[in-house]
Amino acid sequence: MGGRIDFALNHITTPRLDIRAFIDLAARIGCLGVELRNDLADKKLADRPFFDGDEPDAIGAYARRKGIRLLGLSEVYGFNRWSEEMRAKLERLIKQAKESGAKSISLIPSNDGAVVTDEARLAGLRHALQEILPMVELANIVALVEPLGFPTSSLGRKREAVEAIEAVGGRGRYKLVHDTFHHYLAAHYTGVFSYEPFATSVHAASDIEGDLRASMALIEAGIAP
Repeated sequence: MGGRIDFALNHITTPRLDIRAFIDLAARIGCLGVELRNDLADKKLADRPFFDGDEPDAIGAYARRKGIRLLGLSEVYGFNRWSEEMRAKLERLIKQAKESGAKSISLIPSNDGAVVTDEARLAGLRHALQEILPMVELANIVALVEPLGFPTSSLGRKREAVEAIEAVGGRGRYKLVHDTFHHYLAAHYTGVFSYEPFATSVHAASDIEGDLRASMALIEAGIAP
């Protein structure tokens, strides 16, 4: 790998910035794109609706004017515990992705520590992926599955996610999120590297732009040939 990689920002990096200011920040520091999320209010980091209450297509157009890609919309939590309510959440997020021009949506497994057999757990995963597949195919978007390495996670191993995706014929429509908080190895990864810090010290930083520039420079120096 050379000394330049593609960076992105997840909105959790600067949750108190409004969405346009967040996009502006990503553009100023040379990011390829951003990830927007619908759970900032749920995490008590910002009390506002998704897209700051604006129309998704308006935000998508703003990002494009700034040269920023909407790499993904996050998230549908607990997708592998399938229900009609979950279907409605997927439909809503897919619609918002299409309207904004986002390239993907994020699927987060349940992390509630429920005790079930591996057979039932993996069957539920396959069922959910089978139900979601025609939805994302029709919309022509990618669904990103994110295994969580917590002991309480219902999907902790990337191998299990890959096997389930293969079982439902989802290759090419489903991809994995490699989160370095949970998994430190990603054989030959060549995608975008996105910042997603949950630390309150980062959220409260007095010079987050300077901090991000310094971090990106440090990473690029570390991989230089």
